Amino acid sequence: MPRMNPRTRTAALAAAVAFAAATPVVAHAALGTGPGTAVSAPAGRGAAYVETRLFFGTGRPDGGPPVTDKQFLAFVDRSVTPRFPAGLTIRDGRGQWRDRHGVIERERSYEVVLLYPVSEARAHDPQIERIRTAYERAYAQESVARADTPARVDF
Repeated sequence: MPRMNPRTRTAALAAAVAFAAATPVVAHAALGTGPGTAVSAPAGRGAAYVETRLFFGTGRPDGGPPVTDKQFLAFVDRSVTPRFPAGLTIRDGRGQWRDRHGVIERERSYEVVLLYPVSEARAHDPQIERIRTAYERAYAQESVARADTPARVDF
């Protein structure tokens, strides 16, 4: 089995959970937030938002102990909440993915859901990428999956 780089693994994980993974460039194009692109949201209730889902595994490929609830919540407090103080949702999950050696790994996971106005997508993109990188480094992860979709949101 050929080695999968972390971004390929990210795409495979997102597909496995039935979400379309998108790189930031693709996300901007699909959401109509790229340079010179007008945003046109469908008619209806709510405003045009982006829903970003981040998928965090807890197994460590280096053989270390899994990331605990306490460690993950501390990570959220330290790295996610300061960037998204308006709110977020954390879901517990179970996931699987094929690692870079071709082995299917199953692990407890977390899904963090972020909602933010389309007009703020460009500003939030680097913040989201810093969150992904920080978790990968802190917990020896091959990657953190990301899925971006347009949403209509009303609070």
